[in-house]
Amino acid sequence: MEEKKKVVALLSGGLDSQLAVKMMQKQGFEVSAVAIKTPFCDFDCGRGCGFEIRERADALNVKLKTVYLGDDYIEMLKNPKYGFGAGMNPCIDCRSMMFKAAKKHMEEIGAEFIISGEVLGQRPMSQHGPALKTIEKESGLEGLIVRPLSAGLLGKTIPEEKGLIKREDMGKIRGRTRRNQLDMAKEFGIENPPNAGGGCLLTDPAFGLRAKDLFSHVETPTVNDIDLLKIGRHFRLDEKTKLIVGRNKDENDVIKALALPNDVLFTARDHMGPVSILRGENLENHKSICASVTLRYSDAPREADQTVTIQHGDNTSEITAKAAAESDYIHFRV
Repeated sequence: MEEKKKVVALLSGGLDSQLAVKMMQKQGFEVSAVAIKTPFCDFDCGRGCGFEIRERADALNVKLKTVYLGDDYIEMLKNPKYGFGAGMNPCIDCRSMMFKAAKKHMEEIGAEFIISGEVLGQRPMSQHGPALKTIEKESGLEGLIVRPLSAGLLGKTIPEEKGLIKREDMGKIRGRTRRNQLDMAKEFGIENPPNAGGGCLLTDPAFGLRAKDLFSHVETPTVNDIDLLKIGRHFRLDEKTKLIVGRNKDENDVIKALALPNDVLFTARDHMGPVSILRGENLENHKSICASVTLRYSDAPREADQTVTIQHGDNTSEITAKAAAESDYIHFRV
């Protein structure tokens, strides 16, 4: 029997990328999937960005390779060549990095081309015609990216010119409606199709503000810094120092797990409440306000003095403070 031609799919876990895989499998291709993780769009972030990616790959009967874009992604985010979208989302630069990772896998396994679930006109920054071409050029994949859901509306690709795929087998979906995709999901037997919407935290306006604040005050943020952005209430105390206050037990546990040796942790000694983390350079200048803000979000009575426990590395101390009034700290809120 003739060996099946191989293609590589960028698999996000969303419906569109699953349909792209199904379309290629229907045409006789062996599909191998690549899933991309970044500090801002992780499978485990619980925001619809493919945290069931392994299950999706198994259901599609495809091999899965995961690629993590960490420090390189953070470096790109400092000054993306093609700028940001409405939030702090560098969509064109981001997609280019993802396709470069897929290209490497394509070359490793001897695949013919790469497929993606992108739909023409679905996303304003990265899925219009010129942007799609820019992404191909930046990733070194001109003519080698097939977008099966919209390929009937796009220019000819190398696989089409070589006769590997036929235009009549490609879709002509455009825009943000999901009606066609949902009909196709039924046709392919995809049960419980995931809801629409991307999982990249950088597209979230509130998170984008936090990210902009971090990158404007820290020359090269770490993954640890970024993980802290995902939780808590954030307060910029000065150019070098910020406070993050946990909102529930899970966030308190994460804050304690992420604390570095030079960070300072605050808790109300005698009352239920948050764990707060002070990070930066001018720590001693802000202990008093941090203790008061910690009490403000605890169950401690507002009028009386309370004791706050301070942990700095291996050293533990206590400070007496009153719960802050909102006017004392609201101007620090990010």
